Amino acid sequence: MASIPDTPGRIIAFPGRPPAQVAFAREEMQRILDIYGRMVAAGEWRDYAMGFTKDCAMFDAFKRTAEKPQARIEKRPALRNKQGMWTLFGEHGQVLKRGHELSGVLAPIERRLVKAIDE
Repeated sequence: MASIPDTPGRIIAFPGRPPAQVAFAREEMQRILDIYGRMVAAGEWRDYAMGFTKDCAMFDAFKRTAEKPQARIEKRPALRNKQGMWTLFGEHGQVLKRGHELSGVLAPIERRLVKAIDE
């Protein structure tokens, strides 16, 4: 392992090699699965799918398996310094929310969850 010359103490496993795929960190995945579990308990979602490519990580939540996802959460690190690396897409592919923080992007789903429980 090599260390970066301008940042002493930081170790990079394979310097100069970009990661093969983007993935969710443990805390991010825990937050997403927490909301998914509450939506399942409310009867809104029944299934999920995850996809990992070299550009983005995706989490899709479905009402029924054979349909389009009701929500898609994407993490695109390339957009980190522009509009934020987190994006929430709706059922028809429209962008519902973009942001730098996962909690802000998940806020519309949490508001929908509150409505589902109240009814």
